[in-house]
Amino acid sequence: MKSKTIKTVLVAGGAGFVGSHLVEALLNNGDRVICVDNFVTGSRKNVAPWLHNANFELIEHDVNERINLEDEVNEVYNLACPASPVHYQKDPVFTLSTSVIGTKNLLEFAKERGARFLQASTSEVYGDPLEHPQKETYWGNVNPIGVRACYDEGKRAAETFCSDFRRKKEVDASIVRIFNTYGPRMAMNDGRVISNFIVQALQGEPITIYGDGSHTRSFQYIDDLIKGMILMMRKGIDGPINLGNPDEHTILELAEKIIELTSSGSYLKYEQLPGDDPVRRNPDISKARDLLGWNPQVGWNDGLKRTIEYFSSELNKSN
Repeated sequence: MKSKTIKTVLVAGGAGFVGSHLVEALLNNGDRVICVDNFVTGSRKNVAPWLHNANFELIEHDVNERINLEDEVNEVYNLACPASPVHYQKDPVFTLSTSVIGTKNLLEFAKERGARFLQASTSEVYGDPLEHPQKETYWGNVNPIGVRACYDEGKRAAETFCSDFRRKKEVDASIVRIFNTYGPRMAMNDGRVISNFIVQALQGEPITIYGDGSHTRSFQYIDDLIKGMILMMRKGIDGPINLGNPDEHTILELAEKIIELTSSGSYLKYEQLPGDDPVRRNPDISKARDLLGWNPQVGWNDGLKRTIEYFSSELNKSN
């Protein structure tokens, strides 16, 4: 995926888990990267390796405010929004504003620069799906007044903005819907199931399962997602397109697998299921395969081992 010409790429939310991996891949591709982050959930540690890279620029900024840059920008990736329930429910009004106002501001910036735009949407737009697996044509089953609505409906509104800007031919905008993703640089306290389970297992604490463990998720490794996002941007496809690994597992299977891989003595502890938590989640990735030639390459056994190694190293540093 080497570029023939150097592009200047703005990555909003570039200090986050997904964003920092995207920044790294773009820099490795030879692009110039402007990382914009307000550090509400992003980490300076994630971008520290590139602070002295001539092709990297870090700007602390909240996308709820318009961006004023003189730079020529060829591409804009919008990943600016808290993405785990613990963080996006902490300040739901801010979460909703970031998805809606922030996306509008970035689209207007892309319009001014003539830049192509990629919106990092989410499988959460499908809500608690009545269709399984989920195709891009499915409109979803979202509770607009539920505790997750600030994220779900915010991302749905962001997709509407992208679609309307594109229909009016103002911005060459596209949409990817990201399913559960994991890997190194996940925050230990971000509340997502894989990071929770790994940290609990490594520390010998009880593995907390919400519900009876029968809920399912489909987990993709971060490297696969990043390849799909860059392909989506560079091929100029509108979308929306699902990016996820269709290998589906129950939460109980995940807990047992992590206990096995960490050789942990942790036991399972069951808690009440949070409100509006989707029962099943699995992507139909036919469009990604056909239009992008994309297919996830990293299986969960290998991906979980890499992620466990990362968290083990981070925990050792803090001890």
